[in-house]
Amino acid sequence: MVKNYINGELVEPVSGEYFDNYDPSEGEACDIVPDSDERDINSAVKAAEKAFPMWSTTPAEERSKIMMKIASLIQRDLGELARAECVDNGKPLSLAKSVDIPRAIRNFEFFASAIHGFASESHSMEDKAINYTLRNPIGVVGAISPWNLPLYLFTWKISPALVTGNCVVAKPSEITPMTAFMLSELCIEAGLQKGVLNIVHGYGQKVGRAISAHPKIKAITFTGGTKTGADMASIACSMFKKLSLELGGKNPSIIFADCKYDEMLETTIRSSFQNQGEICLCGSRIFIEKPLYEKFKTDFVKKTKKLKVGDPLESKTDQGAIVSKEHLEKILSYIDLAKKEGGKILCGGKQVHLEGRCKNGWFIEPAVIEGLPYDCRTNREEIFGPVVTLIPFETEEEALKMANSTEYGLASIIWTENLSRAHRVASKIQTGIVWVNCWMVRDLRTPFGGMKSSGIGREGGTEALRFFTEPRNICVKL
Repeated sequence: MVKNYINGELVEPVSGEYFDNYDPSEGEACDIVPDSDERDINSAVKAAEKAFPMWSTTPAEERSKIMMKIASLIQRDLGELARAECVDNGKPLSLAKSVDIPRAIRNFEFFASAIHGFASESHSMEDKAINYTLRNPIGVVGAISPWNLPLYLFTWKISPALVTGNCVVAKPSEITPMTAFMLSELCIEAGLQKGVLNIVHGYGQKVGRAISAHPKIKAITFTGGTKTGADMASIACSMFKKLSLELGGKNPSIIFADCKYDEMLETTIRSSFQNQGEICLCGSRIFIEKPLYEKFKTDFVKKTKKLKVGDPLESKTDQGAIVSKEHLEKILSYIDLAKKEGGKILCGGKQVHLEGRCKNGWFIEPAVIEGLPYDCRTNREEIFGPVVTLIPFETEEEALKMANSTEYGLASIIWTENLSRAHRVASKIQTGIVWVNCWMVRDLRTPFGGMKSSGIGREGGTEALRFFTEPRNICVKL
């Protein structure tokens, strides 16, 4: 049974109501989750408010130590957390072990270290005055994280908020609550002060909305769908809350004929289908320079067909289960749409029915589609699954036109050995993150976020530490 973590204790929801949590690889309920509401958020906010005066004045060194303690406990329990992530989300266990849980550890370690170098500015006015800026914690902040990288992105939000002295009311996705619940147990073991971190489980329309609307929550960091982000912003902006929104993506991969072909091909398979394509940074539109198009199509389809769709707990599985039945149906509906729009399915796109333990699970073959106009719905709307489209281009200008044609602007990938072209295209593509000849190479010091409908604000490094603090300029006459 999953429980809320409020004021340092594991508690049941005020309503006493729960809903089922499903294992997507089996298609069956595996646990129950609190059906919390605004009453639970009110309790969490009260606990956070009570804890804030002491936590905000705790020396940064002490806050850093407890963050490191939590990181060490996650490291200790890496195997258990990875398995829980696999069962909860459907991702391959090997991915959870090698990426998700290690990154959660790194998030705590990084921000615990970064706080020591977090400095404010000073500005001298010759012999008239000196100005200096204080950066103080905001108070009670809200953090809402998605289901695709559950602990990875949950810790990405709460660790900078905590280390800067804020108290947090956090909501993990109701679809993947397990590792956030396990983290709350580790926080108790680590001796985190009561009320500093509060984790409330439940549906977005109840818990997420209550966080957005609560007058005592002064800042919100959210990762999720663009429509949900817009609804949240309509509430929070009218209350003048600070907002950081990391929203949807429809990311382009632009492949020029002069690329390092083998390296590009291997990486593009990963950037297309890792985590069943359920990563906001996956490249779902692949633009290939015409001289390379036929070779790439043949080789890419061949490699895609070799990806093993199977039980996420098995070591040889490349593609695990889709996170929910509803999401599986959404992906399949886009496969049908692509056909109606004139697309040709080169491989995949069909639901997979496995035997044994996973016979009722939600699996799909990774799909590769060609022949679609660059501006059709399939190429404009976020699918968030193992579906990619192939589109040839002749000129750099044409590639940029097509790549920039969606409402999204989160990430992009450019493959070329021409240095001038790499810089030129990177400067013109409308995304907040640009990878050149690589994908998912992440330095946590760099700003993370998107343009256009992919969000507002930036996370990571000093951007996150600045977001969770309030600057105050002090001018002293000399």
